Amino acid sequence: MIALIQRVLSARVEVDAETVGAIGPGLLALVAVQPDDGEAQARRMLERLLGYRVFADGAGRMNRSLADTGGGLLLVSQFTLAADTRSGMRPSFTSAAAPEHGRQWFDRLLELAHAAHSPVAAGRFGAHMQVTLVNDGPVTFWLDTG
Repeated sequence: MIALIQRVLSARVEVDAETVGAIGPGLLALVAVQPDDGEAQARRMLERLLGYRVFADGAGRMNRSLADTGGGLLLVSQFTLAADTRSGMRPSFTSAAAPEHGRQWFDRLLELAHAAHSPVAAGRFGAHMQVTLVNDGPVTFWLDTG
């Protein structure tokens, strides 16, 4: 499982001009599921999303996590993160999970997130989405459970 996380002041996702998920300060996580992902990867990704220290402490150092700050978590499925771009001029998606598998494990990550943290919001799996964010920093990291 892969996630591109961005520390945000706010973020929202729309589908057909309707806001389906929004947060204030926190993390936007664009998430890709890979073919071999399962329960262990979903749990590890949630652990990293909640525990990764990307928020400033009193001294201005990145020593606080989302769990520490109580900020929002916006999860958005994005299979294109798993693209193989090493050759040619067109990405290959053979390293991304099939849609059914991707939905199963993205939904499981979302379920685990709701059980462990608040607030949690999400985009809509498989939909054409518009994501709007105000990146704070900018601070962006690539997380991989592999």
